Amino acid sequence: MGEKNHFFTSECVTQGHPDKVCDQISDAILDECFRQDPYSRVAVECLITDKKLVIAWEVTTKAQFSYEDIAKKVLKEIGYSSQESGFDVENSDIEVLVHTQSPDISQGVEVWWAGDQWIMFWYATNENEDYLPLSLDFARKLSLQLTKVRKDWELNYLWPDWKTQVTVELDENWNFCRIDAIVISAQHKEEVTLEQIKSDLKEYVINPVLWWKLDENVKIFINPTWKFVIWGPAWDTWLTWRKIIVDSYWGAWRHGWWAFSWKDPTKVDRSAAYMARFLAKNIVANWYCDKCEIQLSYAIWVAQPISIFLEDFWTAKIEKERIIEYIKEHYDLSPNWIITFLDLRRPIYRKTAEIGHFWFSDYPWEKVEEWRID
Repeated sequence: MGEKNHFFTSECVTQGHPDKVCDQISDAILDECFRQDPYSRVAVECLITDKKLVIAWEVTTKAQFSYEDIAKKVLKEIGYSSQESGFDVENSDIEVLVHTQSPDISQGVEVWWAGDQWIMFWYATNENEDYLPLSLDFARKLSLQLTKVRKDWELNYLWPDWKTQVTVELDENWNFCRIDAIVISAQHKEEVTLEQIKSDLKEYVINPVLWWKLDENVKIFINPTWKFVIWGPAWDTWLTWRKIIVDSYWGAWRHGWWAFSWKDPTKVDRSAAYMARFLAKNIVANWYCDKCEIQLSYAIWVAQPISIFLEDFWTAKIEKERIIEYIKEHYDLSPNWIITFLDLRRPIYRKTAEIGHFWFSDYPWEKVEEWRID
């Protein structure tokens, strides 16, 4: 290990984490609105605790549906079907406090300007094919594998609520050296021993996705509290908005305080954040930077960004000003233009709330275009 090596850690949660449950219910409601009415305006927050789910705020839509049915479907698909699992969906109270405005209020209104002032940061790196930091990538792959082995019944003693964490060692130039530590906390049935959980998670979760990056010095911590039986909504109170770092870059780069999974894309803190990721990824994919962070800022009732900031971390191959000028010339960046360019008025959001708003190539903001900056 070099004297100037660094260690950086990223965390991920699975779709069964109760905060993410709330996010998924909110985005499932948004999806249903968009299936029936692409011009729906949605702002929905959720709170879940022991035997209680509250769905609240405001929806303007022509869509007709049952909020309770959507919530129950999400909870059952995740695996919350009994009190033992963490939430008894059929024997719990679901309270809906959603105010529905007349759709006439928003009829014919286009989003030509920002509805509030916002600051969005987004990032891309050439560390892997997904243009994401490796610590984040590893933690997320472990979470996806945990979900797979539970739903495929390979480890049928697991319940839905888990967390993963990966620490990577980086050299003095911040290049990846090795995985230093892995932490997994997995909710499980009472009768399973810690020894079995440790053995199974190494065999079925860690080794299949990270075997090629492991060495004999990797520290592995599985259920370090020894027991993880009572958790999920039965244990605490959980909300939308509370996994904004997990939804972005797991603490790797700056954050502008926004959240995603409670709103439709007319809110620029969702749509412009997606656009910022598109811009950062394309800058890196087209070899103009090895690492790139984009900041977009908006003011209320102003269409175009107040500023565009590019941080290249000393990796830019051309002047940063030329990259920013190219963006201004080729991309409008007004809210309405972003919505049209990324085709955001459609039911694509439940998936983003499950495991992350970035990474999957079928997300429209993850597409790569050919850039030619003269």
